[in-house]
Order: sequence, then C-alpha cells, then structure tokens
Amino acid sequence: STVLIADDQSDVRESLGLLLSGEGYAIETAASPAEVSAALVRRRFDAVFLDLNYQTDTTSGREGLALLAETRERDPDLPVIVLTGWASTDVVVTAMQAGASDFLEKPWDNARVLTVLKNQIALAAARADNRRLMAEAEPVEEGGMVFRSKSMREVMATVDKVAEADVAVLLTGASGTGKGVVAREIHDRSRRAAGPFVHVNLGALPETLAESELFGHVKGAFTDARADKPGRFELADGGTLFLDEISNASAAMQARLLTVLESGMVERLGATRPRPVNVRLVAASNADLPALIEAGEFRHDLYFRLNTVEIPLPLLRERPEDIPALATHFLARFAQRHGKKIKGFGRPAESALLAYDWPGNVRELAHVIERAVLLAADKSIVAGDLRLPGAAKEATSLEAMSLEQAERYLMQKALDRNRGDAAAAARQLGVSRSAFYRRLAKLKQ
Repeated sequence: STVLIADDQSDVRESLGLLLSGEGYAIETAASPAEVSAALVRRRFDAVFLDLNYQTDTTSGREGLALLAETRERDPDLPVIVLTGWASTDVVVTAMQAGASDFLEKPWDNARVLTVLKNQIALAAARADNRRLMAEAEPVEEGGMVFRSKSMREVMATVDKVAEADVAVLLTGASGTGKGVVAREIHDRSRRAAGPFVHVNLGALPETLAESELFGHVKGAFTDARADKPGRFELADGGTLFLDEISNASAAMQARLLTVLESGMVERLGATRPRPVNVRLVAASNADLPALIEAGEFRHDLYFRLNTVEIPLPLLRERPEDIPALATHFLARFAQRHGKKIKGFGRPAESALLAYDWPGNVRELAHVIERAVLLAADKSIVAGDLRLPGAAKEATSLEAMSLEQAERYLMQKALDRNRGDAAAAARQLGVSRSAFYRRLAKLKQ
C-alpha cells in the first residue's frame, strides 16, 4: 500500500516514513499544500496522513481542512488520517465532520499509528468490494417483485418463459414467499394482461360456500340464493384465475375443478346448462402435494392438470442478499403511507435483519418494517424499532459488560445510529464533541 505523509515538519515526515516503510508501506511525502495537491493529481494513494497546520498558518487548521476537502472531492473513499495536537481539539472535530477517517495526536504512539492505518486501509478495501458486488447485483424491481439473488432471478426467468404460453402454472413454497405476487406477474406478462385477474384463497373459504364462490349459482339454488350470481371462473373469463392454497380444496371441489379444466365449461349451482369459460389457471400451495397424493388426500389427475409448469419459490432466509433491497422497498412504501420521514436503517438494524431467520418470509418482513416505521423516533430505523427476538438481547448483554466495554459499545451504537456523524452521536450521549473524541481516543488505545 502507498501512503502519503503531508506535514511541514521534516522530522515528522522522516520519523513517520521510517516507521511505515519498515512495515512494508511505500511512502511519499509532501511539505506544503501545493505539494499535497500535486501528489494527489500525480497518483492514487491507499491512505493519507494529513497535518492540519502549515507554515503560513500554524493554528487555525484552514489549510489542512481545505486539503481534506480537496482529497474528499477527488476520492471520497481515500482514508485521510489527521495529524494534530490536543490544543486543536475543535479543529479535529471539524475535520472528522468533514470526512477525516481518524486522527492521531502528536507525539504519537507507534502501535496506534500502525493499527489505525491497517484498519482504515482494510475498511476502504471492504467498501470498494461491497460497491463492486452491489454494482454486479443491483436490485431488480419488476412489478411487485424486488430481488437481486440468483434464485429469484431464476424464478423470474421461468416466469418470463411461461407467461406467454397460456398453460397452467403451479406455484409452490412456504407461506409468505410471494406466490401471489408471482401469480400477478405471470398475468401481467401474458397475452391476457388486459383481462381480469381474480384471486381466490381456498384456505379462507368455508366449504359450504366454496362451490358457489367458484362456480356461481342461479336464483333458488339454495335458501339464500335470491338472485343469479356468477362464480369466480366466470368473472375471470378472458383473464387469469389464481387459486391460492389449492391443497385446501375438498374431494368434491377437486372433482369439479378437474371437470372444468378438462371441459372448459362451468355449471352454476342449480343450473341445467354449462357455460363456456376461457380462463388461464395459476394455482399455489404451501403444502407438499405429492405427499398428499400418497396419503390419498389430493387427486393425482388434478395435480398434473395444475402443474404443466411448477415454479418453486425459495424461503427468504435462503436468499439473504434480497433482504436489504426488500427492506428498503418496504421502508419507502410505509414511510410514504404513514407520513414519516425515515431515510434508512442503522447498521445494527441492518445486521438484525440479516441475522433473523424470517419464518414468515417476505410477508413477515413487510409487517416488521411497517411496525418499525410506526415506532421509529429518528430519521433512521434502529434495531430496537424492529422488535425482532434477537434485538432484545442487546439490552441484557450490557449487564455482563465491564464499564469500559459498555462505554465502547454505547459510543459505537451512537455512531452507527447517526451514520458516523460524531457530533450527532455526542449529542445523543449527552456529552460535548471534545469529550466524545477524548473518550474515543482513549478506547482506541
């Protein structure tokens, strides 16, 4: 790694250069703001040690702050480590707010110099890798689907292939994985997109009403049938009928569904003449249909009518790379719905989202984010707002910490909540900025 040492004092440049070159770093030095600017133009560095005061101005730090701004403009990710004395604490605070990565007090501790430099170069490399990976897998938003995972890309590639084919599709997967959203995508990408999309949840229909709801009835067919009523098959004519939780269909209902699928005709309850219907069927199940067939609880012939193409949907925990994109999507939706100005998630909240198992899948994630939006008291979601089981453990873990560990923990949490804004973190903790940096420096030793 190549490091630029910018300081007007030759002994500082030489001693720091000897320390770093002895550890294998390539060193360049600059004695003035003009030399710093020229070096930054000439090449890219992996880190910069930057003095804030030069010969023409030895106390205010203006030249150093201007150089910091120039460096940040050229390369926002370049680690800049400020060199200073405690006499300029306020200037250090200003420098950190302006984007300095860390600071070192003169005279410095050699071990701290090496630790700070190593950590800052590693952090910069990690950020660069993260940006590269994110660029390679930007979240895709298609209709109601938000994803970047390979498994969901494969699901949507299959949807593209079958949508135009006008064949029956069976969607399988656990509750909350997004089967209803995928069914809508199939409809919207099909030649039937201009026609109706009718959703029926068989798991929510009482068995006594299911036949009437699906196939309709004529006046007088039963006690409360006061008028003719078309069923969902007729309402979906020319479009798509989505039968959710198909495994809940009774044996009689399965037989009637098979008849409709084979004949393309539907007969209302109490009617004497069937009616033709032109419906594309998409079914969904969170149950193991082959196991139900083995147990004699689901018709083998109906199963093959339903799954000309079967599309299994993965669990949310099996595609963790989709969680941040989905969470951001839901945050924007619910913040707008509830009139909250929330910009994002704190790092602990992001970690909690990724650590949780999500037994309720995407549906549970949506509920959790909406609840967090309602509970949030700040401009970003913190781990406590999520009310996830793992997040509650953070509070009790403090009891087992030493005073020094608790102080470090709380300072880091405050920085995370405020996206690295030290002044805001200090305000939340009820200390001055200078006191915050003194404590931070002590804890880093």
